[in-house]
Amino acid sequence: MTAPTQAGFSTAQVHGGFTQESAGARITPIYLTNGFLFDSFEEARDRFSGDADGFFYSRYGNPTVAAVERKLAGLEGGVDALAVASGQAALSIAFLTLLSAGDHVVSASSIYEGTRGLLTDDFSRFGIDATFVADPSDPAALRAALTDRTRVVFVESIPNPRNDVPDFALMAEIAHEAGAALLVDNTLATPYLLRPIEHGADVVVHSTSKYLSGHGSSLGGVVIDAGTLPEFGQRARELAGRLGPTLSAFNAFLLAQGMETLSLRMREHSHNALAVAAWLRDRPEVASVHYCGLEGDAGYDLAQRYLPRGQGAVLLVTLHGGLEAARSVVNRVQLFSHMTHLGDVRSLIMHPASTTHTHVEPADLAARGIGPGTLRLSVGIEDIGDLTADLDQALTAPYSIHSS
Repeated sequence: MTAPTQAGFSTAQVHGGFTQESAGARITPIYLTNGFLFDSFEEARDRFSGDADGFFYSRYGNPTVAAVERKLAGLEGGVDALAVASGQAALSIAFLTLLSAGDHVVSASSIYEGTRGLLTDDFSRFGIDATFVADPSDPAALRAALTDRTRVVFVESIPNPRNDVPDFALMAEIAHEAGAALLVDNTLATPYLLRPIEHGADVVVHSTSKYLSGHGSSLGGVVIDAGTLPEFGQRARELAGRLGPTLSAFNAFLLAQGMETLSLRMREHSHNALAVAAWLRDRPEVASVHYCGLEGDAGYDLAQRYLPRGQGAVLLVTLHGGLEAARSVVNRVQLFSHMTHLGDVRSLIMHPASTTHTHVEPADLAARGIGPGTLRLSVGIEDIGDLTADLDQALTAPYSIHSS
């Protein structure tokens, strides 16, 4: 059984991508094999040339991985998907497929620090430069950053860690006017909350290690082709085969299991995050909370427009007590796991200034809404009362707002 063509999201996340196996397995098996047997000289020739369907080497394609790719393409509304070994591999393949030496990228400033480093430190060695725009939803600022060499405009759907939601349709319009592609990292929203292709994105990427999997047990990434760029999908697949960031069949299997409950988890994540954000905003220890689902937040209006099903699970909270207050909370939480990850069913906590953003200058940190007392929360699917109780005991003792 496969998902109907016009199936709803939850039906598609369960049934999409599946094809009947000869042995009758209802779940796509794990094909742990490097290569695949050919029945004849002609079959090998035709598979390598692309004149026949089938697999020849797992670096270029594998049945378990292919099933996940079909499911992901369907959920995002793309024409094809390429699964790779991590989210950073997906971004690298997408950028390198779209860019050549001498090209230019315009990116939102509020993005994952690893992606910023990829653009500024690594691609610059290949003659590719980048300009960062503080507010990519400001048409004047976005147009001013474009040059005749701009080939890609890049943004995250829910920027990490400050979730200032961009105006995707506006960005797509301006990018396309300039002959550039709009590339969207949709990791924190997932296709359940947002489908960027519907708003003009040409390519969508994910770290599947996060919410798509949900269990925090395996790395993965995906590049999704909207079908608007000639030969993009074919060139991306060829590049991935040559560079070799192959997604293992085992990790593809784990990803497939996680995706079957995506809609259920994202509803709970978003519900819990909004409740925790509202609870934190009323605490005397808290200086500010950035969560685009909160009324009055700078990203609220665009979040209501683009993310009506929910605004994801990541929020920034800044404490009055600065670094020592943040240190106390991180060391005292018991239910929140202290680790560098997002998108787990478990709630997670991190201090960006001393970890993920440790090499960023203080002025740049401040511009991104990150201070010494700022914590990033990835809110899980636990009971809200347990989450707020854990935060309450961590906020109130032994540190108080008067001890700074």
